[in-house]
Amino acid sequence: MTALWTDTHPTFIPNLAARRLDKTYKALGTRIVLTAFGTAIEADLDDAFTLIMHYEDLLTVNRTNSEVMAVNHAAGHHPVQVSTTVYKLTKLAVAMSKQNFGFNAAIGPLVKLWKIGFTDAAVPKPEAIQAKLAQINPANIRLNDSDLSIFLTQAGMELDLGAIAKGYIADRIADLWASRGINAGIINLGGNLLMVGDSPLRSDKLWRIGIQDPFSKRGHSIGLVKMGPCSAVTSGIYERHLEVAGKSYHHILDPQTGYPYQTDLAGVTVFTTSSVQAEIETTRLFFAGKNVDLASLNSPELLGAVFVTIDRGVKVVGLPTDSFQLLDQSYHLI
Repeated sequence: MTALWTDTHPTFIPNLAARRLDKTYKALGTRIVLTAFGTAIEADLDDAFTLIMHYEDLLTVNRTNSEVMAVNHAAGHHPVQVSTTVYKLTKLAVAMSKQNFGFNAAIGPLVKLWKIGFTDAAVPKPEAIQAKLAQINPANIRLNDSDLSIFLTQAGMELDLGAIAKGYIADRIADLWASRGINAGIINLGGNLLMVGDSPLRSDKLWRIGIQDPFSKRGHSIGLVKMGPCSAVTSGIYERHLEVAGKSYHHILDPQTGYPYQTDLAGVTVFTTSSVQAEIETTRLFFAGKNVDLASLNSPELLGAVFVTIDRGVKVVGLPTDSFQLLDQSYHLI
């Protein structure tokens, strides 16, 4: 995961059957598609979009002003009191960051040093990387529960909740819809998927979710997963690269080394019961690798995962054996 709103993701495979209402929006730096089934009206989707805009105003680091940016501007100087939303999400992000599995809510300075995905990207000098590593220690994020304040103790530190923000927002949209009796729908935040309720599109009531081909344009699926209500999120190395002297550097940086994480994975798609947990687990499993034992993770919300390797292998872990169908024969099951 990197800067705000930039992950790569799976694809929803539709079927024309039930009464549905779809609307497309632009927010979070990406394309938003909201789909509701049954008695939902247009206002239900528009109100969900208003909610998205509200959270973007609080959480974004792509503008000068937001609650998160207020914390960043005060780094090394003083704590900043924030809303309950920003505080709780920061507290979760810091707790995950301290587990040292690859997730790091303070990695912003390192990401900005590499600038992968931008025209001025370049391989930094080792001494510059070492300097930034000193600024991304999550232990230097101080949280005060009594006044909901956040303090970045070193100047130059940056808080970035982009690695979990879309998942959090998707879960809040699901809460809104539940309060209005919307029992089935699809929340697609730039490819971060949350499938709400049972699918009304199929007789088996299962959703169809495609696994993105890491080496093709967005929308080409190499496999199909049949799932009940779930969130599906992908981490992959393939959308943003820096090519220098014949070597490719992807955008997922290792907080331990400061360099792109060395792996044989092209991507991993995780399936969880909540979307914010999907954001966390996709990072955990990307760094853990395809041979990880899901049972050892002690994550009851994690339903399973599909790993895709650089040499076009596909490994399905934790999902029922009949839930996955390989669509592209240039890939092979591991």
